[in-house]
Amino acid sequence: MVKGMMLRALLALIIGIQVYGSATFITKKEYAAGLYHNPRGIGCQLCHGEAGEGRRIAAYKDKGEKKVFEGTPINKIPFSLFYQRLNSKIVGMPRYYLTDTEIQTLYYYLHREEFKRAAAQHRKAK
Repeated sequence: MVKGMMLRALLALIIGIQVYGSATFITKKEYAAGLYHNPRGIGCQLCHGEAGEGRRIAAYKDKGEKKVFEGTPINKIPFSLFYQRLNSKIVGMPRYYLTDTEIQTLYYYLHREEFKRAAAQHRKAK
């Protein structure tokens, strides 16, 4: 009887952890999207576009000359350059002081379809 009660209690605990855990943890994709849209108050998409394609921020005149201020495309640059730029002072870009893991996650967000294709090819090759 005690053994059966312990088994039921253990089973209830495992099920509770499964239900609670699945309801509170987010996926890597969700975390990456959240980080891209609000890393430290100003989302990357506001200047770099939803897919990192670059975006016009403002058009203006300076001493009669038309000028454009744009967020550069960041979806086609290699990781080393992406990392370096996020850790540099760039005119017009806020400093975020992101961790290495956060930078990797942002890069994943911009290249998630590439990662999916590469993983599928790897699985197919096996």
